[in-house]
Parts: sequence; C-alpha cells; structure tokens
Amino acid sequence: MKKISEVSRLTDNPHLNLYHLKGTNRVGKPLNYYIASRVKNMERLKLKTKRNDPDGIIVYSLYGEKRDRVVLVRQYRYSIDDYIYEFPAGLVEEGEDYREAGIRELKEETGLSLELIDADPMFEKPRFMSVGMTDESCATIYGYASGTPSKKGQEDSEEIEIVLADREEVKRILKEEHVAIMCAYMLMHFLQDKEPFDFLNL
Repeated sequence: MKKISEVSRLTDNPHLNLYHLKGTNRVGKPLNYYIASRVKNMERLKLKTKRNDPDGIIVYSLYGEKRDRVVLVRQYRYSIDDYIYEFPAGLVEEGEDYREAGIRELKEETGLSLELIDADPMFEKPRFMSVGMTDESCATIYGYASGTPSKKGQEDSEEIEIVLADREEVKRILKEEHVAIMCAYMLMHFLQDKEPFDFLNL
C-alpha cells in the first residue's frame, strides 16, 4: 500500500502553494510527488484532515424571463495564456458559508443577483477539480440570476467578460472555444433538457 511519510511546503503564496510529498509506492519503492493546494497551512491539507471542505464555489444560474440563457464568464487564465468559458466561481473565505460565497461571487463577477434553488445536498457537495495535481474542491450551487450585468465588482487582476448564452451560443461555445470541463458537462445538459434544472428534482 502507498504511504506518505513526509510533507513539506515549497512556496509561500496567498492563494495557492506547492507541496512535496515523500513516502513509498505500492511496491515499497521511494515516492516523490508534488501537489498544489489552496489551504492556508499544511495541517489543513486534505490528505491530513481527511475532510473535503470546499475551497471554492461554482454558480450554475439561468437568466431571462424564460430562463433560457445560462450565465457564463469568458475569463483570461494564465495557465493557458488564453480565454476560457466557465461558470462564475470563486474562493470560499474562511468561516464563510459556500452558498453565501456563491451569491457574493456572482455579484462581484457579473453584477447579477442570485435566487438560490434549494437543491439536495448531493448536488451541491464539494467535488475535486483535478485530483492528480491538487486537493482543491468546489461546491456547486444553482439558481436564477437577475439584474443588469456589470463589471463594477471585478478585481483589477481579473479579465472577465460576462456572457448570457442561449442554446445556439452554447452550441457554438462547445464547438469552438475553450471550456472548463465541469461547465462543459452542465452545458451539454442545458442543450438537451427542456427544463435544465429538472435533474435537481428527485
């Protein structure tokens, strides 16, 4: 069985850090592995706590009188030096309820207000984002957005375009653009389902 015997922090950044794991692999040979994490200190790494508290929040919301448009952001990301389509999202602050974090993030990124859907916890629970390289996990909330889109709440470091996409535009985006994988799967359902949030009704 694989075993981690030592964890050391390699960087000191405010929102994301690199850790070096040492141990043995499943056949007893030395293991060296590197992970990124958003936790504030090493004792809160998920490999130590065995808890999956959400680091971030993703907001899947519909817009318009007919609720026939989905709220997306087209955001520049340094890791690919390009733009990618995503759901509005952000970090959950320490002690903050993730639903409140989602409402806050949607307002900051898009200027829109969110009417939350009371979904079963299994649809909101945190999921790991890219577990081969990070312990980061995000919860997802759902609802209906209203108001006038605005960039006033965006940070100077953010380069975000607000997109209210109907089904034709979603088709184009999936065919032609970079799309975050979690967002892409939800958009596929948005295309097919007459009522996009029907899956929340068990």
